[in-house]
Amino acid sequence: MCIQMSAPQINALMDLWAATLLEHNAEPPFRDSCDLCKTIDEIPVGDVKWNRFNIWYTGEVPPVNPSAWMQQSYEVWHCDVREVVHQILSNPSFTDKMDLQPFQEFSTSGDQRQYQDFMSGDWCWEQADIISEDEATHGSTFVPIILGSDKTTVSVATGNNEFYPLYLSVGNVRNNVCRAHKNVLVLLGFLAIPKTTKEHSSDISFRKFQQQLYHCSSSMILKPLKAAMTSPEVVKFGNGYHCHVIYGLGPYIADYEEQALLACIVHGWCAR
Repeated sequence: MCIQMSAPQINALMDLWAATLLEHNAEPPFRDSCDLCKTIDEIPVGDVKWNRFNIWYTGEVPPVNPSAWMQQSYEVWHCDVREVVHQILSNPSFTDKMDLQPFQEFSTSGDQRQYQDFMSGDWCWEQADIISEDEATHGSTFVPIILGSDKTTVSVATGNNEFYPLYLSVGNVRNNVCRAHKNVLVLLGFLAIPKTTKEHSSDISFRKFQQQLYHCSSSMILKPLKAAMTSPEVVKFGNGYHCHVIYGLGPYIADYEEQALLACIVHGWCAR
Protein backbone atom coordinates (compact mmCIF):
# COMPACT_ATOMS: atom_id res chain seq x y z
CA MET A 1 0.00 0.00 0.00
CA CYS A 2 1.34 3.43 -0.95
CA ILE A 3 0.39 6.37 1.26
CA GLN A 4 0.90 9.87 -0.15
CA MET A 5 0.71 13.11 1.83
CA SER A 6 0.25 16.63 0.51
CA ALA A 7 2.60 19.48 1.50
CA PRO A 8 0.07 20.96 4.00
CA GLN A 9 -0.35 17.53 5.61
CA ILE A 10 3.43 17.12 5.95
CA ASN A 11 3.68 20.61 7.48
CA ALA A 12 0.94 19.78 9.99
CA LEU A 13 2.71 16.50 10.87
CA MET A 14 5.99 18.32 11.46
CA ASP A 15 4.25 20.87 13.69
CA LEU A 16 2.73 18.07 15.77
CA TRP A 17 6.08 16.27 15.94
CA ALA A 18 7.80 19.49 17.05
CA ALA A 19 5.16 20.00 19.79
CA THR A 20 5.89 16.55 21.25
CA LEU A 21 9.63 17.36 21.41
CA LEU A 22 9.31 20.72 23.18
CA GLU A 23 9.62 19.22 26.66
CA HIS A 24 12.88 17.53 25.57
CA ASN A 25 14.25 20.75 24.04
CA ALA A 26 14.64 18.96 20.69
CA GLU A 27 13.51 19.47 17.11
CA PRO A 28 12.16 17.14 14.40
CA PRO A 29 14.58 16.17 11.56
CA PHE A 30 12.70 18.38 9.05
CA ARG A 31 11.17 21.83 9.53
CA ASP A 32 8.46 21.46 6.87
CA SER A 33 7.68 19.83 3.52
CA CYS A 34 10.20 22.04 1.65
CA ASP A 35 13.00 21.02 4.02
CA LEU A 36 12.06 17.35 3.59
CA CYS A 37 12.04 17.57 -0.23
CA LYS A 38 15.36 19.45 -0.25
CA THR A 39 16.98 16.72 1.86
CA ILE A 40 15.65 14.01 -0.45
CA ASP A 41 16.94 15.85 -3.55
CA GLU A 42 20.44 16.05 -2.04
CA ILE A 43 20.75 12.27 -1.60
CA PRO A 44 23.26 10.94 -4.19
CA VAL A 45 21.71 8.31 -6.47
CA GLY A 46 23.89 5.19 -6.43
CA ASP A 47 27.33 4.81 -7.97
CA VAL A 48 28.67 6.49 -11.08
CA LYS A 49 27.31 4.90 -14.26
CA TRP A 50 29.52 2.89 -16.62
CA ASN A 51 30.14 3.97 -20.22
CA ARG A 52 32.04 2.43 -23.10
CA PHE A 53 33.80 3.34 -26.32
CA ASN A 54 35.58 1.38 -29.04
CA ILE A 55 39.05 1.77 -30.54
CA TRP A 56 40.40 0.06 -33.64
CA TYR A 57 43.52 0.00 -35.78
CA THR A 58 43.60 2.68 -38.50
CA GLY A 59 47.07 2.06 -39.90
CA GLU A 60 48.11 0.33 -43.09
CA VAL A 61 46.56 -3.14 -43.49
CA PRO A 62 48.24 -5.75 -45.74
CA PRO A 63 46.01 -6.67 -48.69
CA VAL A 64 46.72 -10.39 -48.15
CA ASN A 65 46.28 -12.27 -44.87
CA PRO A 66 46.13 -9.31 -42.47
CA SER A 67 46.57 -10.09 -38.79
CA ALA A 68 43.36 -10.57 -36.83
CA TRP A 69 44.22 -7.77 -34.36
CA MET A 70 44.17 -5.25 -37.22
CA GLN A 71 40.52 -6.03 -37.97
CA GLN A 72 39.15 -6.14 -34.45
CA SER A 73 37.37 -3.44 -32.47
CA TYR A 74 38.50 -3.08 -28.86
CA GLU A 75 35.92 -2.21 -26.22
CA VAL A 76 36.90 0.03 -23.28
CA TRP A 77 34.61 0.38 -20.26
CA HIS A 78 34.92 3.29 -17.85
CA CYS A 79 33.16 5.59 -15.39
CA ASP A 80 33.09 9.38 -15.70
CA VAL A 81 36.37 10.24 -13.95
CA ARG A 82 35.15 13.70 -12.94
CA GLU A 83 32.09 12.27 -11.21
CA VAL A 84 34.25 9.62 -9.51
CA VAL A 85 36.61 12.28 -8.10
CA HIS A 86 33.67 14.43 -6.99
CA GLN A 87 32.18 11.42 -5.21
CA ILE A 88 35.39 10.84 -3.24
CA LEU A 89 35.83 14.52 -2.33
CA SER A 90 32.19 14.91 -1.25
CA ASN A 91 32.17 11.80 0.95
CA PRO A 92 31.38 13.02 4.50
CA SER A 93 33.34 10.07 5.93
CA PHE A 94 36.57 11.78 4.80
CA THR A 95 35.76 15.27 6.13
CA ASP A 96 38.40 15.28 8.87
CA LYS A 97 40.68 12.78 7.13
CA MET A 98 41.76 14.95 4.18
CA ASP A 99 44.68 17.33 3.70
CA LEU A 100 43.53 20.29 1.60
CA GLN A 101 46.99 21.85 1.38
CA PRO A 102 50.55 20.45 1.22
CA PHE A 103 52.57 20.44 4.41
CA GLN A 104 56.01 19.54 5.72
CA GLU A 105 56.44 17.50 8.87
CA PHE A 106 59.54 17.36 11.07
CA SER A 107 60.44 15.19 14.04
CA THR A 108 60.60 16.84 17.47
CA SER A 109 64.02 15.31 18.08
CA GLY A 110 66.65 16.03 15.44
CA ASP A 111 64.37 18.16 13.29
CA GLN A 112 64.37 15.51 10.55
CA ARG A 113 61.87 15.64 7.68
CA GLN A 114 59.16 12.98 7.95
CA TYR A 115 56.96 11.60 5.21
CA GLN A 116 53.71 9.76 5.78
CA ASP A 117 50.77 11.12 3.80
CA PHE A 118 50.90 11.99 0.12
CA MET A 119 50.42 15.74 0.66
CA SER A 120 53.58 15.83 2.81
CA GLY A 121 55.76 15.16 -0.25
CA ASP A 122 57.85 17.66 -2.21
CA TRP A 123 55.91 17.22 -5.47
CA CYS A 124 52.61 18.41 -3.96
CA TRP A 125 54.43 21.37 -2.40
CA GLU A 126 55.91 22.30 -5.79
CA GLN A 127 52.53 22.01 -7.52
CA ALA A 128 50.93 24.25 -4.90
CA ASP A 129 53.66 26.84 -5.54
CA ILE A 130 52.84 26.80 -9.26
CA ILE A 131 49.11 27.21 -8.52
CA SER A 132 49.74 30.14 -6.17
CA GLU A 133 51.86 31.99 -8.76
CA ASP A 134 49.00 32.14 -11.28
CA GLU A 135 46.30 34.73 -10.54
CA ALA A 136 43.68 32.55 -12.23
CA THR A 137 44.36 29.59 -9.94
CA HIS A 138 45.63 31.31 -6.77
CA GLY A 139 43.89 29.97 -3.66
CA SER A 140 42.67 26.76 -5.32
CA THR A 141 42.96 23.39 -3.59
CA PHE A 142 45.34 21.00 -5.34
CA VAL A 143 43.82 17.54 -5.92
CA PRO A 144 46.44 14.96 -7.02
CA ILE A 145 45.05 12.10 -9.11
CA ILE A 146 46.69 8.74 -8.34
CA LEU A 147 46.18 5.93 -10.87
CA GLY A 148 47.08 2.27 -10.89
CA SER A 149 46.53 -0.79 -13.06
CA ASP A 150 47.37 -4.48 -13.19
CA LYS A 151 46.91 -6.98 -16.00
CA THR A 152 44.31 -9.57 -15.11
CA THR A 153 41.76 -11.86 -16.75
CA VAL A 154 38.10 -10.94 -16.45
CA SER A 155 35.54 -13.59 -17.27
CA VAL A 156 32.83 -12.35 -19.63
CA ALA A 157 29.93 -14.74 -20.32
CA THR A 158 31.48 -18.05 -21.49
CA GLY A 159 34.80 -16.60 -22.65
CA ASN A 160 37.82 -14.94 -21.08
CA ASN A 161 38.72 -11.41 -22.09
CA GLU A 162 41.86 -9.81 -20.76
CA PHE A 163 41.66 -6.28 -19.39
CA TYR A 164 43.77 -3.86 -17.45
CA PRO A 165 41.58 -2.76 -14.52
CA LEU A 166 42.29 0.95 -13.98
CA TYR A 167 42.02 2.23 -10.41
CA LEU A 168 41.88 5.80 -9.10
CA SER A 169 42.38 7.58 -5.80
CA VAL A 170 43.13 11.15 -4.71
CA GLY A 171 46.24 12.16 -2.80
CA ASN A 172 44.35 14.36 -0.32
CA VAL A 173 42.98 11.41 1.67
CA ARG A 174 45.40 10.27 4.37
CA ASN A 175 47.17 6.94 4.12
CA ASN A 176 45.55 5.34 7.17
CA VAL A 177 42.13 5.93 5.58
CA CYS A 178 43.26 4.55 2.21
CA ARG A 179 44.25 1.29 3.86
CA ALA A 180 40.98 0.92 5.76
CA HIS A 181 38.23 2.47 3.61
CA LYS A 182 37.08 0.78 0.40
CA ASN A 183 35.62 3.97 -1.11
CA VAL A 184 39.01 5.72 -1.37
CA LEU A 185 40.34 3.43 -4.11
CA VAL A 186 37.81 3.26 -6.94
CA LEU A 187 37.64 1.05 -10.02
CA LEU A 188 37.65 3.59 -12.84
CA GLY A 189 37.69 1.43 -15.96
CA PHE A 190 38.81 -1.61 -17.91
CA LEU A 191 41.48 -1.09 -20.59
CA ALA A 192 41.44 -3.55 -23.49
CA ILE A 193 44.43 -5.77 -24.25
CA PRO A 194 45.00 -6.67 -27.94
CA LYS A 195 46.00 -10.26 -28.64
CA THR A 196 47.87 -11.87 -31.51
CA THR A 197 49.71 -15.07 -32.35
CA LYS A 198 53.23 -15.78 -31.14
CA GLU A 199 54.40 -15.31 -34.72
CA HIS A 200 53.25 -11.67 -34.82
CA SER A 201 53.80 -10.75 -31.14
CA SER A 202 57.17 -9.13 -31.91
CA ASP A 203 55.84 -7.27 -34.94
CA ILE A 204 56.66 -3.52 -34.72
CA SER A 205 53.16 -2.49 -35.85
CA PHE A 206 51.53 -4.65 -33.17
CA ARG A 207 53.80 -3.36 -30.39
CA LYS A 208 53.14 0.22 -31.46
CA PHE A 209 49.38 -0.39 -31.52
CA GLN A 210 49.55 -1.87 -28.01
CA GLN A 211 51.12 1.34 -26.75
CA GLN A 212 48.73 3.57 -28.69
CA LEU A 213 45.68 1.65 -27.46
CA TYR A 214 46.83 1.96 -23.85
CA HIS A 215 47.59 5.68 -24.11
CA CYS A 216 44.52 6.61 -26.18
CA SER A 217 42.20 4.73 -23.81
CA SER A 218 43.73 6.42 -20.75
CA SER A 219 43.57 9.81 -22.47
CA MET A 220 39.88 9.39 -23.35
CA ILE A 221 39.01 8.32 -19.80
CA LEU A 222 40.89 11.21 -18.16
CA LYS A 223 39.74 13.88 -20.63
CA PRO A 224 36.91 15.25 -18.39
CA LEU A 225 39.58 16.43 -15.90
CA LYS A 226 41.68 18.31 -18.45
CA ALA A 227 39.89 21.67 -18.27
CA ALA A 228 40.21 21.85 -14.48
CA MET A 229 43.95 21.20 -14.63
CA THR A 230 44.49 24.81 -15.68
CA SER A 231 41.22 26.56 -14.75
CA PRO A 232 39.75 25.85 -11.30
CA GLU A 233 36.31 24.32 -10.92
CA VAL A 234 34.02 24.47 -7.89
CA VAL A 235 33.56 21.17 -6.05
CA LYS A 236 31.48 20.36 -2.98
CA PHE A 237 33.47 18.65 -0.21
CA GLY A 238 32.23 16.32 2.52
CA ASN A 239 32.03 19.15 5.07
CA GLY A 240 29.36 20.85 2.93
CA TYR A 241 31.62 23.68 1.74
CA HIS A 242 32.44 24.39 -1.91
CA CYS A 243 36.07 24.93 -2.94
CA HIS A 244 37.96 25.82 -6.10
CA VAL A 245 40.13 22.85 -7.10
CA ILE A 246 42.91 22.19 -9.59
CA TYR A 247 43.60 18.60 -10.65
CA GLY A 248 47.03 17.19 -11.38
CA LEU A 249 48.10 13.75 -12.59
CA GLY A 250 50.30 12.19 -9.92
CA PRO A 251 51.89 8.75 -9.60
CA TYR A 252 50.87 5.80 -11.75
CA ILE A 253 51.27 2.55 -9.79
CA ALA A 254 51.87 -0.43 -12.07
CA ASP A 255 53.91 -3.58 -12.61
CA TYR A 256 56.83 -3.54 -15.01
CA GLU A 257 54.73 -4.69 -17.99
CA GLU A 258 52.42 -1.69 -17.65
CA GLN A 259 55.40 0.59 -16.98
CA ALA A 260 56.91 -0.46 -20.31
CA LEU A 261 53.65 0.37 -22.09
CA LEU A 262 53.36 3.73 -20.34
CA ALA A 263 56.97 4.72 -21.07
CA CYS A 264 56.86 3.25 -24.63
CA ILE A 265 60.13 1.40 -24.11
CA VAL A 266 61.48 -1.97 -25.20
CA HIS A 267 60.74 -4.79 -22.75
CA GLY A 268 63.72 -5.16 -20.45
CA TRP A 269 64.72 -1.51 -20.45
CA CYS A 270 64.46 0.71 -17.37
CA ALA A 271 61.22 2.71 -17.30
CA ARG A 272 62.79 5.71 -15.51
